[in-house]
Amino acid sequence: MTSSGIPLDSANVLSTSLECILYGFSVLMFMGTVWALTYKCRMQDINRPISVVAIMLFLISTAHIVVDIFRAEEGLVTYRDTFPGGPAGFFGDITQKSYATKHALYLLQTLLADGVVIYRCFVVWQTVWVIIIPSLLWCGSVVTGVAANYYIAQASSSTIIFVKPLGQWITAFVVLTIVTNFLSSGLLAYRIWVIDHNSSTIRATKRTMMPIVRVLMDAAALYSATLVTTLICFLCSNNGEMVLVDMAVPIMAIAFYMVLIRIAITRQTRSCLSTWTASEMEQGKLRPFQAHICQLTLKDGVSSYGIGSEDRPSTCNVESPCQM
Repeated sequence: MTSSGIPLDSANVLSTSLECILYGFSVLMFMGTVWALTYKCRMQDINRPISVVAIMLFLISTAHIVVDIFRAEEGLVTYRDTFPGGPAGFFGDITQKSYATKHALYLLQTLLADGVVIYRCFVVWQTVWVIIIPSLLWCGSVVTGVAANYYIAQASSSTIIFVKPLGQWITAFVVLTIVTNFLSSGLLAYRIWVIDHNSSTIRATKRTMMPIVRVLMDAAALYSATLVTTLICFLCSNNGEMVLVDMAVPIMAIAFYMVLIRIAITRQTRSCLSTWTASEMEQGKLRPFQAHICQLTLKDGVSSYGIGSEDRPSTCNVESPCQM
């Protein structure tokens, strides 16, 4: 089986260039995520698990682009005149340690990103039964991804990535990842939409959680479009899959960051919706009765209404933006 599409050396230059551009966007969004997680928050209130995930996604993206730049320097400069086949031969040799390293980082980034979506799905639904199928699919991604990287490590210099059984393991990994992302994101968006719809009868304003649903679907669509295009190129044995795989690493980080930033912006602008007063008779005098109803709050996707009432003015029970 032979590959088609753009030459491997050209594909590497294009993939590294596009990845650098996307990485720049991801750095800016990582800074926004750090702000979202720490703005007006005490140290003990910062959501540590989400912070760790954000940092890991950033570090893996950084490591991946460093490996790609190092690999480009090797293929285009160091071994340009000495490697059999020139730069195209170097980038087509999957036995290179840099090749195995970058794909191992891609595997880690994918598993981490998919795991976060499944975790969010569990938090929103508050039941483990909903995430059984996504979790099984995620486990399948682990198995197929590790198997693919194992075959890459055992490949000979004449092996290309599209041949069996390596190509079958990679295809299975990408398909499982696509299905996991579609299913988990769909369940997450559906649950938030149901909560928003059911609470519409007691909502004091027209504000809804649909912007959160939209950003979740936008993130899922961005990631899924990259994966589907990668799968099509891979099934067609097209070298364009190299470009898309490298682009997918920062895209995964961007998709994660955009959700957190959107939730943080929503929380920062959330305030009490309405206050009303009533009177009650006590010992012949009127005592004010005040109730404050606060807008829908979100804790990593979990929604609730905070309602507080007492005989004297009270404050709204709106959750801190630190707790994501």
